[in-house]
Amino acid sequence: MSDAMHTLLTASPLLDLHHPEIEALVARRDWLTLSPYDRIGAVYDFVRNEIAFGYNEGDELPASRVLADGIGQCNTKSTLLMALLRAVGIPCRFHGFTIDKPLQKGAITGLAYWLAPQRIIHSWVEVSLEGRWIALEGFILDAPYLASLQRRFPQARRFCGYGAATPDLSAPGVDWRGQDAYIQKEGIADDFGVFDSPDAFYARHGSNLSGVKRWLYERVIRHRMNRNVARVRASKW
Repeated sequence: MSDAMHTLLTASPLLDLHHPEIEALVARRDWLTLSPYDRIGAVYDFVRNEIAFGYNEGDELPASRVLADGIGQCNTKSTLLMALLRAVGIPCRFHGFTIDKPLQKGAITGLAYWLAPQRIIHSWVEVSLEGRWIALEGFILDAPYLASLQRRFPQARRFCGYGAATPDLSAPGVDWRGQDAYIQKEGIADDFGVFDSPDAFYARHGSNLSGVKRWLYERVIRHRMNRNVARVRASKW
């Protein structure tokens, strides 16, 4: 393995893949006994569906904290996915973007929507498999939440809102099939390129909120946002 590829298997402060809880999860699920293809799929499905869509305190959280929270959005789920992939020997890298604010309308409402920047820091994870790079972004929305949106908008094809931006809401292609999987790609505004770790990305580009807005978000607003997401997930419309 080349030095460059070996770098894409290493730990970092955010990718704390040697944390006892991450190591215990990998052992408990027997992921290392699977083929590389199935390892990717098993880890991807875990992050997609067992870490529910929701809003953590901030973007720059270590993977072990995201795992403990049991919820995540694009950036925090990306960190956890990368740590778990590296823990099972799958090289991966971080691809940073911004997305347009309207993509979040519905998932974020009221004051929270007003506070959000017009362009929101976004990311997905790229995995190396059999000599090619595969982009994974479809893990952001858990299956029950996505199914609720599909019930609410049964005729939708091209769709933007509630945390999704896809050319076909009825069949967005989010399952692991060894190919690119997206759920917010249609909302991308800026492309910042690839990074060895989320740490490197945030060191250069920062995160979404600072100052008073971050204080309000951490202590008040994100809890309202998570209650709203839970209502959307539970709704029968």
